[in-house]
Amino acid sequence: MPPETAVQRLYNTYPFPPEPLLDEPPPGYNWRWHWQAAYNFCTGCKPPRENIRILDAGCGTGVGTEYLIALNPQAEVVGVDLSEKALAIAQERSLRSGVIKAHQAPVNFYHLNLEQADRLEGEFDFINCVGVLHHLPNPIQGIQALAKKLAPGGIFHIFVYAELGRWEIQLMQQAIALLQGNKKGDYGDGVQVGRQIFASLPENNPILKQDKERWSLENHRDASFADMYVHPQETDYNINTLFALIEASGLEFIGFSNPLYWQLDRLLGKAPELVARAKNLAQKEQYRLIELLDPTLTHYEFFLGKAPLELINWSLDERLLSAIPEVQPCLHGWPSKDLFNYDYQPVKLSDLEFEFMQASNGLLTVKKILEKLDISLDKVRELQVKQLIILGTAC
Repeated sequence: MPPETAVQRLYNTYPFPPEPLLDEPPPGYNWRWHWQAAYNFCTGCKPPRENIRILDAGCGTGVGTEYLIALNPQAEVVGVDLSEKALAIAQERSLRSGVIKAHQAPVNFYHLNLEQADRLEGEFDFINCVGVLHHLPNPIQGIQALAKKLAPGGIFHIFVYAELGRWEIQLMQQAIALLQGNKKGDYGDGVQVGRQIFASLPENNPILKQDKERWSLENHRDASFADMYVHPQETDYNINTLFALIEASGLEFIGFSNPLYWQLDRLLGKAPELVARAKNLAQKEQYRLIELLDPTLTHYEFFLGKAPLELINWSLDERLLSAIPEVQPCLHGWPSKDLFNYDYQPVKLSDLEFEFMQASNGLLTVKKILEKLDISLDKVRELQVKQLIILGTAC
């Protein structure tokens, strides 16, 4: 059986993700699906327009698509997937929650393999591909097909598995396959075998302990268990193989969306000499060192871009003074001095920071605001670096 047919059968048997359908818009959000927040993360500034085209490549049952629709009201959104059953749920999800009715632009779903992306009309300013490329028989072919559909100046959000943080999953996948024997491909049987294995393993078994600590709450639904432990097609990456995939795309690597993990100081900060040595390494080697020293990472989440995509440097005072600031749209608890940032980390603002952000209404330049507030340009830069504000017009 060809790998793509096996994957299609899995997701027709167990449509994924198995999140329930709601009669209201989705709760919360992920900033990576918010065009303005994601573009700002990638470039350092507000995007020049909101009426863009978004492709959710491998949308499954539409959990991410629903957010893309809800968070980007002016964007045309297209969702594609190889599973017709998952796709039907995606359409029902967005209709039932009301996000399509409230949307200001077209929303369409297509039954399509990612390798056939060239069949889609036009190009896309923002492509979202979460948890899909690693399930393709040829991930390079898939990423290249999508890269061709990315518009110049566009951004591409990707999520793929990391091998070091998923060692116990790889072992269990192989164990289930061995015990299934000629029933491999019977996904219901695979789930049953896997559940029996976990129920039989001794309490001190490292695979069982890892499952209890990291995955069991997520996998109480059979669809999630099957996606993790019974999947017929999976490629797990390390930094070296990941960057081979990125280089094959022909796109520019912008950065990981979890930059705190990739800080050398958090691992080697007690040994400044080692930090200095590590900083002499190439960037890719630094990344490899970090994942070797902290092999807990289960996936890579990152952005690529297609030229021309300008990354804005706000070090010039004149440029910063002419910018028009707005409050980052993905803050929790605003307006308040105690809030959570775009990545749901706690932040405590000073009185001046709070006042500046209150004045950042998308109408006044930094210069105009500073005429009324005694706050330094360095403090404004700090707010921008922390992504508590987004700067526009100077882009």
